[in-house]
Amino acid sequence: MKKILKIQPLHDLLITLGLLLLTTVLTFLLFFFISRNSANVAIFYIIGIMTIARYTNGYFFGILASFFSIIFINCFFTYPYFSINFSISDYPFTFTCMLALSLITSTTTTNLKKQTEILALHERQLIEAEKEKMRANLLRAISHDLRTPLTSILGYISSIEANANDYNPREYQELIHHIHDDASWLLNMVENLLSVTKIQTGDSKLNTIPEIVDEVIAESIIRFKKRMPYANIDVTIPSEILMVPMDAMLIEQVLINLMENAYTHSQSTKPIQLIVENHPQDICFRIIDQGIGLQEEQLEHLFDGTYSNASSSDVRKGMGIGLSICNTIITAHKGKIIAKNHTEGAEFLFTLPKEESHA
Repeated sequence: MKKILKIQPLHDLLITLGLLLLTTVLTFLLFFFISRNSANVAIFYIIGIMTIARYTNGYFFGILASFFSIIFINCFFTYPYFSINFSISDYPFTFTCMLALSLITSTTTTNLKKQTEILALHERQLIEAEKEKMRANLLRAISHDLRTPLTSILGYISSIEANANDYNPREYQELIHHIHDDASWLLNMVENLLSVTKIQTGDSKLNTIPEIVDEVIAESIIRFKKRMPYANIDVTIPSEILMVPMDAMLIEQVLINLMENAYTHSQSTKPIQLIVENHPQDICFRIIDQGIGLQEEQLEHLFDGTYSNASSSDVRKGMGIGLSICNTIITAHKGKIIAKNHTEGAEFLFTLPKEESHA
């Protein structure tokens, strides 16, 4: 901070000298080669003073620019040229006017800078508050989605330890299956959390490279089928090769999350549709199920980590954390994700821009 305070006056001085030099050169070219109109000289220096007041801090450098402007006008643009003569009666008035203009401009720009800084501070505070809210929602979702299967696993293991000799092979195998199912779900949640850690804190920028959409879709389906071998997926992809800047592993995680939600929560045995559409500015991915749909009153909270499907028969597999992570990943890719109901179920849709955003 101290280093910045030391550098700032030097920075302002260099701006002042540079703009005064530029103004003098332009005025010199205008006056001696185009038109010797004294009004033009005054206008050029007034513009220079206003610019200096705008891009420097405080009042000193604007006043300094006014003082040197009067000297330069006297020396270079008043007869006899290239000599200083302050005996002209109008100069005190001219200097006073330029000084007043400099003070007014400096005061205005200083106040504007302060207001801009205050607005920027408020904006940063709002962003931090929103991030804190998202972190709180995410922690709440994590505690819910991880605690319940862990409790179930501990309960199954305790039951086996206490009554190992009382179970027949079929019951024993069923308990092992429940433990395996819960452990798989926990692994899925850990993969989701690891995916989010790849996104940099703060500006959420990613190191993206152009990827072939067909390959990303194929890999996500392979990974999904390992978890849900009985799920049916109908894929529709344009015939042309589509290349999109992305982090392929993160987008695969989004596709897996959405397909898994569709399979788990739709309560339908009909195939899940995965449709890719080629739009002028982006590529659209649509995951459509033929199930019970989403609760209309909670659509706006689907992606903030607070959503819970009270009607689901499997309360341990909430959608909150998965959809919150999907939203984080797509937002980091400068895309959009939405959810809506259709006549026979639910649809999740997200877009990825075709060109890398440098904003």
